[in-house]
Amino acid sequence: MGFDLREYKSELRSRFKAIRKDMSPEEKQKCDSAVFRRVIGSSEYKRCSLLLTYVSTDIEVDTMQLIRQALADGKRVAVPRCISGTRLMDFYYISSPDELEPGAFGVLEPKTDICRKTTEFDDALCIVPGLSFDMKGFRLGYGKGYYDRFLSAHPNMYLLGLCYCRCTVQELISGRFDKPVDSLATDKYFKTFSNTKEVRRNSG
Repeated sequence: MGFDLREYKSELRSRFKAIRKDMSPEEKQKCDSAVFRRVIGSSEYKRCSLLLTYVSTDIEVDTMQLIRQALADGKRVAVPRCISGTRLMDFYYISSPDELEPGAFGVLEPKTDICRKTTEFDDALCIVPGLSFDMKGFRLGYGKGYYDRFLSAHPNMYLLGLCYCRCTVQELISGRFDKPVDSLATDKYFKTFSNTKEVRRNSG
């Protein structure tokens, strides 16, 4: 019987969702703050003028603090909105978290009547969600394919994954269409991937 990649990923998703749900609110807040400090302390964040970021749910690394900080730092911030009936998403600029409303899957999304759609991505720093990441930068997503399609369509962005250290693994079995991130921020370290060369920064 052959290896079933879908079953493998499904089992891992259940495992890492359970780990996240078991975190106490105090522990999660502490880890979120550590990730936040590493992101805003990175040269990638400091250089970028446009930040693309997911809007976090209860089990994800928090991005609301990052959104507020980026806006306070004068950066343009854009967040995704799923396109109904597809597995595609568009990004819209926001100037405040108040411009978000519940959308697909209960995730906060930009209000399209007041937010402008983003069309230029080449110089963006894109914050990428994941249930797990490995030490080559490959990610385990939620299985819907929204980010896989978006990242494939816009290959020139700098990709920064966010993940709790306890949800990282040495290696994920990836598919041929999976795209690794350029760097990974966890509550324990900031890691940059460049082929076989890697840089680890433990400050913050």
